[in-house]
Amino acid sequence: MSKLITIAILVVLGVYLFRRMAGKRVPPPEPPREKGVEDMVRCQVCGVNMPRSEAILSKGRFYCCDEHRRQDA
Repeated sequence: MSKLITIAILVVLGVYLFRRMAGKRVPPPEPPREKGVEDMVRCQVCGVNMPRSEAILSKGRFYCCDEHRRQDA
């Protein structure tokens, strides 16, 4: 009989601990915030469109890479 009571106490304790741990869930990470709308520019050599922040500006013209900037010079 004492084994049955011990098992019952262990089960109750296990359920209690499980519920307590489940209540401390880590909140899901926030989704990345969208950046504001950015102007698109075209490479003077190949014509690829890209965001202005990723383009290379040289002498008032935009390029997609340094190789195209040197090519157009």
